[in-house]
Amino acid sequence: MSTPVLPGRAEVVRMLAAFGQRPESSVPDTLGSLELTWLTAEFEQHYGIELDLTDEQFAAVRTVDDAVEVLRGAVLAANPSPGTDGAARS
Repeated sequence: MSTPVLPGRAEVVRMLAAFGQRPESSVPDTLGSLELTWLTAEFEQHYGIELDLTDEQFAAVRTVDDAVEVLRGAVLAANPSPGTDGAARS
């Protein structure tokens, strides 16, 4: 399995703009819980996986940058590349 191409901040802002059908320039830097839940669902749909985020991970997301970091890490954890620690687990 190859490492998925993960969206950066600009793509996450585009995803958030679609939530509420607003211009990208109006997406605030801080996220509410509803936006984070919707964004998580978008990542799951886009990558065809189920993300198992902990309460601590959800609590750590307050900004768009936080969301990028946490969700990218969760996608990578769900799709380990050959030769990574995740691929060696039984």
